[in-house]
Amino acid sequence: MNAAPLSWNDIPAVDWRGGPLDCAACEHRSLREGDACEPGRVCMQDAYARRIDRFFARHAQLAVQHLRHGYFEVRAIAARYVDLFHLTALLGDPDETVRLQLALRLPQRQLLQLRDDPHREVRIRVAQRLAVDQLASMLQDEDYQVRATVARRIASGLLPLLAADPDVTVRQEVARRIDMPALWRLAQDAEPEVRRIVAERLPPSLLGVFLNDADLLVRWEAAGRLPGHLVRAFLADADAEIRERALQRQQVLAGVAATSPEEFPHG
Repeated sequence: MNAAPLSWNDIPAVDWRGGPLDCAACEHRSLREGDACEPGRVCMQDAYARRIDRFFARHAQLAVQHLRHGYFEVRAIAARYVDLFHLTALLGDPDETVRLQLALRLPQRQLLQLRDDPHREVRIRVAQRLAVDQLASMLQDEDYQVRATVARRIASGLLPLLAADPDVTVRQEVARRIDMPALWRLAQDAEPEVRRIVAERLPPSLLGVFLNDADLLVRWEAAGRLPGHLVRAFLADADAEIRERALQRQQVLAGVAATSPEEFPHG
């Protein structure tokens, strides 16, 4: 076997078991005659995933033959190229890399079977693709990233079910999307990261709830959106940056009032 040119890749060409490549023993050795495979660059027996992918990209029709291959990378890459009808045979594959490929490709009906996959990355991909009306079944997933993904996509009417989630990342996602009056309840959240988002979205007339908030950034967000009747209270804040922010807001409101449409006659 001729060594691959160094310009192709400097990663040694070894088979997936760690031994030397043996083209003579390969079931696809006939492809060498037409340069349809190239050891060290395009080879499904190689340990390097990119070389395996190049092989199946050229020979997608051969992918179905390797769905039971002993090397998980071969199975996972073959799963990218086979038709959808053959993917269900891999639902019980022992390697999460293979099941991850299924989560990216399976139709919705089969995708449901991966909702309880033991690996979090697989379930995250499922939550990213699952139909919105099926996401409620993943609300109680044990992994916070799965629940956060659900919170980004689930129907807004179901977001209150995650408003008390134990993880702050999930509650942040909820705060970005939840409607009033449920948003109001998050103004009392224990974490400032959540309250800052609430301060960005709460109706201005309710921003007084943050007047004495312990977090400077929460008060700063609120001060930039105040209605006129709350500005004076924030002008007395203990922090100079908050007072400056409230003063700027007061000036903006005064400018709006000074250029009110009532001052200009209608044409």
